Amino acid sequence: MSDVRLSKISLESAPAPKEAARQVHYDFFAPLDAQGHIDLNAWKRSRALCFVHRKDKDGTVQHGLLVHRPGGVGGSTWVFDYELGQGDEENGFRFESHAFVAGEYVAIHDADGHSHTYRVAQVKPA
Repeated sequence: MSDVRLSKISLESAPAPKEAARQVHYDFFAPLDAQGHIDLNAWKRSRALCFVHRKDKDGTVQHGLLVHRPGGVGGSTWVFDYELGQGDEENGFRFESHAFVAGEYVAIHDADGHSHTYRVAQVKPA
C-alpha cells in the first residue's frame, strides 16, 4: 500500500439558494491520477485508507468509507458508505469520470435520493 498516494479532497455546499440551509462539508481521501480522477486500481490497493468525514451545519459528524460499487451510470458508481449494509450510502454523481480539481463542482445523491451540489474547495496530498 505504500506506493499509493492519497489526496484529501474537501467539498463544500455550493453557494446556491436551494443549498443555503443544508451546509454540509465533506473531506474524503482517495488516490487521484494526474488529471484528478479517482484511480480505481490504486483505490483497490488502498481502499481501507479511503475515509470520508461528513459534517453537517449543526456539527454532526459521520465517518465512513469511499466504496466502489457495481451499477449506476457507466456500470459502476462511487459511494460514501457510513455503516456497511445499512442503506445509508450517498452516491457520487459521475465520480468515475469527474476530475477533482479545486473550483470544480460535483453532485452527491443523499440516502433519500435527493441531489446536492458541492464545490471542490481543496485538493491536497494526504
